[in-house]
Order: sequence, then C-alpha cells, then structure tokens
Amino acid sequence: MGIINVNDNSFYRGSRCSTPVEIRQKVEQMIGQQADILDFGACSTRPGSMPVSEECEWNGIKLALSVIKDELKKSDSACSRLFKRKGQRNALSIDTFRSSIVKRAYDFIGEFTVNDISAGEDDPEMLPLAGRLKLPYIAMHKKGSPLDMQQRCDYQRGVVTEVIEYFKNFQAKAQKYGINEYIIDPGFGFAKTVEQNYQLLAGIGKLKSSIPAPILIGLSRKSMIWKPLGITPQEALCPTAALNLQALLLGGDILRVHDVAEGVECVKLYNQLYPYLDKDS
Repeated sequence: MGIINVNDNSFYRGSRCSTPVEIRQKVEQMIGQQADILDFGACSTRPGSMPVSEECEWNGIKLALSVIKDELKKSDSACSRLFKRKGQRNALSIDTFRSSIVKRAYDFIGEFTVNDISAGEDDPEMLPLAGRLKLPYIAMHKKGSPLDMQQRCDYQRGVVTEVIEYFKNFQAKAQKYGINEYIIDPGFGFAKTVEQNYQLLAGIGKLKSSIPAPILIGLSRKSMIWKPLGITPQEALCPTAALNLQALLLGGDILRVHDVAEGVECVKLYNQLYPYLDKDS
C-alpha cells in the first residue's frame, strides 16, 4: 500500500502532493514500483495535528480521485492495469474518519476500501455506511485524538492484550453492521510510546492468532524508528525496511509505506525466506 497525502501537513514531506501533475506522477511511480494499493489521504492525523475541515479534506480527496478517473479512461494507463488486476475496491483506499467523505467519494468514483484510523469511533455513521455500501474496511487502533493521543498511553493490562480486546470488540461491531471484509491495523504511533510500539510489533503473532483478519503494518518512517536512532523521518528509509521485513516475519500481511520500491523488495525477500521457516516455532 503506497501512501499519497494530498495535504501540506503530513509528517513526511515526501508523501505530499498538491497538484494533479504531482498526484499523477506519484501514482505512476508507485504502480511502476509494483504497488498493490493506492492510499489517498487529505487530513493529517500525525500527533499534535488539528483536523482540517470537511470541505478542505474533500477538496483534496476529490482532486486525487479526479486524477484517478482521468487515468481510468485510458485503457493502457498504469492505473487502468492496476485496477483491472486488483479490482477498484481493492486497489483504491481512502484514508478518512468521516462518513461524509466516504459517501461523497463513493458517489464520485464508486467502490474503494475505507481506511479509518478510528475504527468507526470518531463518526457514529461510519460503520453503518460502510456496511450499507459493502465496502472493504480497515480498522485501526488508537485512543483519543491526534491532539491528545500521546497522553493516552496507559495500558493497565499491557498494550498487546488491550489492542486484541479492542479488535474483538470491533469484530462484534463489524458483524452488527454487515462489514464482512475488513483488515485490522494495530496503530503504530497512535497512543503508544516508543517502547509500546515495539511491544506491539513483537506481539503481532498473538494478534494474528486472536483476530481472523489480515493485518496492515503502518510504521513507515514513524518516530518509533527515528527517535531511538537519533535521526529524522527523511533518514529513516533503511530502518523502516528492516522493521517491515520483521513485521512480515511476525505475521503482518500488508505493508503501508511511503517508499513502495523498498517495501516490495521486503516482500520479495520474505517470499524467498518463507519456504524455509519453521512454521511451528
């Protein structure tokens, strides 16, 4: 999954696009590097950020979707080939916690995957809408909002245990609202200390055995990587690749990345190693 942010406030500037030309170039680059999913977001949720207005978010999403619609009109475009191979609902993802954005996007372009950092908690209409539209859904764990989540890192029973409980509760909600196709995201960097992020990463196997759903790994260039190393997000490509490969070994299924080529290399090397792993250890 390649990250494309149509805003000026995302923590990693390399993911930001603000014009149709930049979006098209990023889309073509990521597909050329073998991305399976294009994930568009227009509202930064980095720690300490204030959400933009709905109209501001929609303007960014609409801009990105307009580029996609234009590319899909060309039968030989990279975008057309990707969507034909994966299906639009599996190749296109929209990162939003607002049901109104989901509805407007659906009316504008049709099916896609909803990528919701709040697992439906920030908007009570989100899960019912996703269920009615039969959209694939990515549910992420967090506590609080981007403004206060880093003050909500208290896990009395341990971060792995509580994240598993959170997704068991989400399972019941998904069943209630008819969401049959969903992915879970542990939420690295959201209401977790650096140490808790690594505890959670080490516990991916427990999460996988507890929740029967694919696991999305989103740790690309995050502070859990660059803070311990004393570097910046811009310098965190190599250690991101190292942790992404480890996440696959621990049971992760999808890598959400800023750098698609390096993410694909991790997957290829994992696939080389996988036949020789002791699956019972």
